[in-house]
Amino acid sequence: MRRGPIVNQSQTIKPFNMKTIEKIGKSIQALLILHVLFFASNIMAQGKKLPTLEDLIPGGETFRFTENLFGLQWLGDSCIKPDIDKLSVINPDNGKETTLISKEEVNKILETEKLGKIQSFYNVSFPYELKKQTSSKLMLITTPKRRILLNLDNREVEWSQERNDKAQNEDWEKENRMLAFTIDNNLYITTASGTTTAVTNEPEGIVCGQSVHRNEFGIKKGTFWSPKGNLLAFYRMDESMVSQYPLVDITTRVATVNNVRYPMAGMASHKVTIGIYNPITSKSIYLKVGDPTDRYFTNISWSPDESSLFLIELNRDQNHAKLCQYNAENGELIATLLEETHPKYVEPQHPIVFLPWDSKKFIYQSQRDGFNHLYLYDINGKLIKQLTSGNWLVSELIGFDEAKKELIIAATKVSPLQNNLFRINSKNSKLTAIGYQEGLHSGILSATGKYVIDRYSSPKIPRCINILNAQNNKSINLLTAKDPFAGYTMPSIEIGTIKAADGVTDLYYRIIKPADFDPSKKYPVIVYVYGGPHAQMINNGWQNAARGWDIYMANKGYIMFTIDNRGSENRGLEFENSTFRRLGIEEGKDQVKGVEFLKSLPYIDSNRIGVHGWSFGGHMTTALMLRYPDIYKVGVAGGPVIDWSYYEIMYGERYMDTPQSNPEGYKECNLKNLAGNLKGHLLIIHDDHDDTCVPQHTLSFMKACIDAHTYPDLFIYPGHKHNVAGHDRVHLHEKITRYFENNL
Repeated sequence: MRRGPIVNQSQTIKPFNMKTIEKIGKSIQALLILHVLFFASNIMAQGKKLPTLEDLIPGGETFRFTENLFGLQWLGDSCIKPDIDKLSVINPDNGKETTLISKEEVNKILETEKLGKIQSFYNVSFPYELKKQTSSKLMLITTPKRRILLNLDNREVEWSQERNDKAQNEDWEKENRMLAFTIDNNLYITTASGTTTAVTNEPEGIVCGQSVHRNEFGIKKGTFWSPKGNLLAFYRMDESMVSQYPLVDITTRVATVNNVRYPMAGMASHKVTIGIYNPITSKSIYLKVGDPTDRYFTNISWSPDESSLFLIELNRDQNHAKLCQYNAENGELIATLLEETHPKYVEPQHPIVFLPWDSKKFIYQSQRDGFNHLYLYDINGKLIKQLTSGNWLVSELIGFDEAKKELIIAATKVSPLQNNLFRINSKNSKLTAIGYQEGLHSGILSATGKYVIDRYSSPKIPRCINILNAQNNKSINLLTAKDPFAGYTMPSIEIGTIKAADGVTDLYYRIIKPADFDPSKKYPVIVYVYGGPHAQMINNGWQNAARGWDIYMANKGYIMFTIDNRGSENRGLEFENSTFRRLGIEEGKDQVKGVEFLKSLPYIDSNRIGVHGWSFGGHMTTALMLRYPDIYKVGVAGGPVIDWSYYEIMYGERYMDTPQSNPEGYKECNLKNLAGNLKGHLLIIHDDHDDTCVPQHTLSFMKACIDAHTYPDLFIYPGHKHNVAGHDRVHLHEKITRYFENNL
């Protein structure tokens, strides 16, 4: 191997003179200085490292969590702070923290009763309000094997009960200490004394006590205890007429079929009824709703005296809602209290809530004036007043201050990009802000409504937790989290607005630039898109809601761009339903406006624009690649909707109507019909157990591309449902990254 020039041994070498030596010395000194400076700058650069996917993606081995206080709650007006080794109570007036009980002490009590041990206080709660000074402090401990009530005043176990390891959908009732739960498709109740009774005995195809209507309309569970715990309302869903969709489990020696009931748009839907079970008589009655075919029963609530059950009934077209009152004793319809119609759709999301100081009045939420607001009604369905109004929406009714007759809410009044806390005077509708103006806030109200635990984040604060006095805004800080990526090289994040394709509506965008951004360079762009209802990609929370992968790709030299097009959340009914019957069309036009804005920026490489999204965002990604093939060069679509006729009834028919009534819309939005337009590189990713957007979407699109002689790529994640969870999620984002790196 040659190591350098060969010197002729006979060659005469002339010695350096002193001037030459001085020159060489100075040159060497200069080189040494440059080397030291370069080495020092290298060390400084290395001091700020780049976060990896393992650091940025949930499920990553080194995922950097934001500091938090878990399990904060109220015991009366005292703030309870759980920890691993102790349970503390915080005085909301001065912030003084004292230990309520230690883990060691709790475990000694439990061991004496042979009830096992707790590992921390994160699974305890205080279900009973302290109504008077003599009330006992009862702490509910839930372990994998038992449910235990521990009296913290006398340090004794007051009650305990073994848990059934087969039980699901557990719904514990605190007054009579009964438990409703399901095993397979039937509903059971266990009394405080431990007696278990089967409430239903239904065959396969009929499901009781579980969430129905595919969790649309705000439905999150299937059982509803009455206020005093004397009665249990529950859903009964007959889905025997619904087509079974085959999902394949490849983990068995010979792959097996897992069938799920999946009602596709325009096809037969399940039939729902509501039962009421009386634990004393062990009998059930069912509401006399008539034929439940093609109707939805949502937003169940009880009257304070337990005599009536209220629900919102919605027709299958989802354009006519009725608030109905039923007799809880015989199931008869008492009255239809109010009705709402809309030429596009009505979307009830919230059950009525009775005023705690007046059992004859209730709060009803509606978008009837274009934004979700609060309306006060009497028990006869007479409108008393509209409590909130304006071009902003109430996102949550948090609770009440009974003494002052005020409501506490979260709302977008300050900006569509954030939630803030407010109190409303029920008499004069006066609205008063609570807490800091900046950020994305949520609240937990104390028993009297005097105090609120305010959790929020802002673009520069990853998490802040305060106790607020709701009347005078006095604040006690419990936590201001540090930046989990302090010391890392991070990109810059900016937000702004552009006009939608209608030329009138403002749309919010987020742009993320590399940390070493140079405006004289040209950068490739990746557009991250969702675009569908009930989702907002940009807000005034931590890093303006930028995702870990967005950060990662910006650090790799990409401009990351996102825009919330018309059809997305928190901008009112007209903004959302502008996409009605033509999903993906108007949204796509707005996304193109975003690209036009990008192309106006001197540092954007207009020839290298990519797009990525999942679920509705997968539909949008595929649609943008096919409708605008000269704009988007590379796309990665995860779990995409390809043909809306393959999607489920409740969501799909709300926004598209049925294939029978809207054939033009379904044809226009069917991406298989556009398969021949594909020019760029498109990767479709799908999970083989996806029961939300079934694999048929992707497989049928592949067939359409074969027929059209276009060539997308495909990757499957076995064993996952509608998204990739756990550590596989890191693999997913590495796969997506490589696709853009190789093709964009």
